Parts: sequence; structure tokens; C-alpha cells
Amino acid sequence: MKSVLIILLLVCLAALLVAVALDMPPLGEPSTPANASPLTRYVIANAVRDTGSPNRVAAVVADYRAYDTLGETTVLFTAVAAILALERGRKDEKSNG
Repeated sequence: MKSVLIILLLVCLAALLVAVALDMPPLGEPSTPANASPLTRYVIANAVRDTGSPNRVAAVVADYRAYDTLGETTVLFTAVAAILALERGRKDEKSNG
């Protein structure tokens, strides 16, 4: 009975994903909601001039959202440092015990 419910749930999820994919606008269509934003139009028109970067994606990540990117990098670095510290502590416990 449990496996039948799981299969039914997965079929419903797959149907939902297909319905959403079919409802999406074509890739690159100018009338999509993301392209209708004034911010999007500003970035497309001024990214190269404002930042000096020939790549609009790099301009957004490195210049327009630099503090956000710095924060994400800090969180990632802290997580890696914590994992390495925990692993080193485990190795020290194994060698002493």
C-alpha cells in the first residue's frame, strides 16, 4: 500500500512538472515577465558601460551584486573551514585514542 502511494505521488509530481514546463514561454522571447522588468532592461542596456565588463552576467555578479557575492563566498569559505576543522579533530581523536 505504501509503495502504491509513493508511485501515485511521483506520477502526480511528474504531471505537475510537465504542466509547468508546457506553460513556460519560449526561451529568449522578449515578452516574458523577466524581460519586462525595468531592472532587466537597464542591465541589458547599461551593463557594459557601467562596469566595463563585456559579459553582462559577470557584470551583474561582480559589480551590481558584489556585496551579495562576497557574502555568499564568505559563507562558503566558513562552511569549508568548519568541515576541515571537524575532520582534523576526528583525525586527532583517532590518533590519540
